[in-house]
Amino acid sequence: MALKALDIFKLTPKKNCKDCGFPTCMAFCMKVASGAAEVSKCPHMSDEALSKLSEATAPLMKTLKFGAGNSEYQLGGETVLFRHEKTLVNKNRYAVAFCECMTDEQIDSKLANMKLVDYIRIGEQMKAEMAVLEYFENKDAYLKLVNKVKDSGLDIAYILQCEDPAVAKEAVEILKDSKPIVYGATKDNYKEMIEVVKGNKLALGVKAANLEELYATVELIQGAGYKELILDVTGENIKDTYTNAVQVRRISLKEQDRTFGYPSIVFANKLANDNPMMEVALSSVFTIKYGSIIVIDDIDYSKALPLFALRQNIFTDPQRPMRVEPKVYPINNPDENSPVIVTVDFALTYFIVSGDVERSKVPVWLVIPDAGGYSVLTAWAAGKFGGNSIASFVKECKVEEMTKNRDLIIPGKVAVLKGDIEENLPGWNVIIGTEESMEIPKFLKEYKAKKDEALANA
Repeated sequence: MALKALDIFKLTPKKNCKDCGFPTCMAFCMKVASGAAEVSKCPHMSDEALSKLSEATAPLMKTLKFGAGNSEYQLGGETVLFRHEKTLVNKNRYAVAFCECMTDEQIDSKLANMKLVDYIRIGEQMKAEMAVLEYFENKDAYLKLVNKVKDSGLDIAYILQCEDPAVAKEAVEILKDSKPIVYGATKDNYKEMIEVVKGNKLALGVKAANLEELYATVELIQGAGYKELILDVTGENIKDTYTNAVQVRRISLKEQDRTFGYPSIVFANKLANDNPMMEVALSSVFTIKYGSIIVIDDIDYSKALPLFALRQNIFTDPQRPMRVEPKVYPINNPDENSPVIVTVDFALTYFIVSGDVERSKVPVWLVIPDAGGYSVLTAWAAGKFGGNSIASFVKECKVEEMTKNRDLIIPGKVAVLKGDIEENLPGWNVIIGTEESMEIPKFLKEYKAKKDEALANA
């Protein structure tokens, strides 16, 4: 159970020195109890009290670290069930499944797809971050698979799916610098599996036939002194898996039971029965409810685009708008004769406008100034998308050096800015564009036709 302020106060030195930054010890304890301050801020707390309080006041769901370098990730640490209650902390991760039974051609194909699907969306890298390496019975083939994926050049994290402690130990030795997750602890082998991971403090994946067995197994592992765990909530079917995922999260956060206070893993690939569309649907469901790691069979853009966009939406602060980087975006291979279009940095607006510009097939330079991440009218009303700011950014981004064309097309909803922009941008011809994005293709095609006709008559 979470500690109350009075429980914390009983363990404090009660010096009232204000060294913690609060006026009294009780004020400090109240902040610690509410999660607004860390107990370590008190410099006079004894090591014993600090140890007790740090564990008692930690989030009910443990934060789990794994991987290394650019592929070091965190899972868990969540304090709420729903995004609208509080910003979620650590996004889930997608893992591509490999096994020793695959041919070299099948392995190479999956590795190639993982290298291909790697792009930036609104400042975040979108890729499958992990590889699951599954062992069945052929140790040599398994270790060969581990080495092959390791030497592929992919910057990823790993899950060693292996219930044989001896084989898992050899695989860990190959990947120990990458800090893999070792998955395969059961009620029968947990002691041996703890020995495999504890030297490097690796995350240990726990599996069981049902929730009751999973709970009992976690209790056994915790009793053995190991708490770097990830729980497999995959059931016999979709319904059982969904129930397991929700129950584990609710027991942890609502009933405040730390036995289930760990991140979870869902094998969506096994539930989908080789149906790629079902796999996308299931992965979407468990992105929301509540798969910390979601295992898929393979990755391609038909899966990546919906899954990565959904994840980014879910794990973004709802009070902070999603924005694209303010800069000049070339669309349809523009050249020195291409016009300039300007719109705001609100991500949704950018993707809609850029998509409609692409559909027009007309080469343009799309200029995105800093508009606070708001839509066109909201940014204009807030004073973040006005004549001065647009003109200043056009000069700052040096689009004048990219094109000799001095036509600047602005959104039709802010037609009132035309005179102000022309006053601040001498030599530019401000053109009032469409009010709706869907009208952009027709508008640009007509614009290009007029320009071509004028050039032919010149």
